[in-house]
Amino acid sequence: MHCTHLIAADTWYVGASDRRLAKFENLFPISRGVSYNSYLIVDEKTALLDTADSSVSAQYLENTAHALNGRGLDYLIINHMEPDHAATIAEVLLRWPQAQIVCNAKTVPMLKNYFPAAAEKIDAALLVKEGDVLSLGSHELTFVMAPMVHWPEVMLTFDKTTNVLFSADAFGTFGALNGNIFADEVDFARDWLDDARRYYANIVGKYGTQVQAVLKKAAGLPIQVIAPLHGPIWRENLGWFLGKYDLWSRWQPEDQGVVVLYGSMYGNTAGAASALAGLLADRGVKNIAVHDLSVTDTSEAVAECFRASTIVLAAPTYNGGLYLPMNALLEDLKALSLQNRTFALIENGSWAPMSGKLMAERVGELKNCTLLDTRVTLRGALTPAQDADLAALADAVAATVQG
Repeated sequence: MHCTHLIAADTWYVGASDRRLAKFENLFPISRGVSYNSYLIVDEKTALLDTADSSVSAQYLENTAHALNGRGLDYLIINHMEPDHAATIAEVLLRWPQAQIVCNAKTVPMLKNYFPAAAEKIDAALLVKEGDVLSLGSHELTFVMAPMVHWPEVMLTFDKTTNVLFSADAFGTFGALNGNIFADEVDFARDWLDDARRYYANIVGKYGTQVQAVLKKAAGLPIQVIAPLHGPIWRENLGWFLGKYDLWSRWQPEDQGVVVLYGSMYGNTAGAASALAGLLADRGVKNIAVHDLSVTDTSEAVAECFRASTIVLAAPTYNGGLYLPMNALLEDLKALSLQNRTFALIENGSWAPMSGKLMAERVGELKNCTLLDTRVTLRGALTPAQDADLAALADAVAATVQG
């Protein structure tokens, strides 16, 4: 049973979705699954743009064969070598042995490492570089190098005839496609934006500088459709989503808002975090988000940090160090180069509170981040004597989002 969609003139979606996979990269929970997008252009010459993960190989190959409709495959264009998009390269070459690989020079050693049996085919690859043009007949493809978005070999392919940008992992999102493959066919802001942000922050977030370089290149192209390797295809309101990428890749907050992220062993730190959230609401702060780091996956907490302008961290001391879920979050924020945020701290420690000092040190490793001087220190439960301290912290936090 094939499942293909025409996305532009002579251009077919031939990808497939996996709704069984529990964790993307065996790290990030994906309760809604994920799509593996691939595209086929059928012209005087035929070109397949990327392949798919092995988990969907049967559906993917059936889709591709159906879209070819008895035609041979002339070119296999490899924009990205990550296995969730490259795993079925060998199967494609077995089914359509006449196909010539099209890639850039950085892709070649990766191809040989993953597919040593195809060395002869790889050696015969058509190597392209920035600005090169490949004619399929009426369709003319040009190539845009995008190193470290988010692997070094990544490139984008732009069809100058249909103005479709095949964007590799850029502009992708978690989530299986449910028949509607275009972003304008779903309520993207309501149902997809959180997953798009989480995808960007955790998969691409470290490489904001490189994303900015790609956005500058994209600005010089008359793009009408963005076709990523994961998630919905964009054909309307492209500027809205490009604007999100511009903010995220400059590590600028998407919202002037507060997220409270806490770890708590016995509920005392959780109580203080909740009390602070209530005081912030009393001060007129809206859309406050509160997350328990022992329940909320680190990838979701990271995405919240990319969204909000002010981040409150609350955690107990643990074995003289930092409570482990908080430690994991701060390690990730450093690895992903989070910048330009305001932080506030609540620490807890029954006899030797150290978590505040340790969280402050971690925040100090982040670029262009401000740490509020006001801090609350607990030695167990929040006491009535500390009401004034918590109120002072609420005043300071509220001021960061209210001017």
